[in-house]
Amino acid sequence: MDVATTTLAERIARALAGLDHSANAEGAETSASGSVEETWRAYLMQADAVLRTIREPSKAMVSAGDAGAWSAMVDQAIAESETL
Repeated sequence: MDVATTTLAERIARALAGLDHSANAEGAETSASGSVEETWRAYLMQADAVLRTIREPSKAMVSAGDAGAWSAMVDQAIAESETL
């Protein structure tokens, strides 16, 4: 299994920055990596909101796996985000 080297909050923040900057999404830059690198920290509040929103699994998610593990992992991701 692959394991990420960055926190989930950082990855979410970078994805949100990419959406704003990249021409592949809502932005205008054909190569947005530099802008994403410079601005992703500005998206940490939105990333935290995403994490807090997904903390509780849906009924379908519960039927697919361990709801307690899911909630514990998301809680840990929230705790990690507080160190950024």
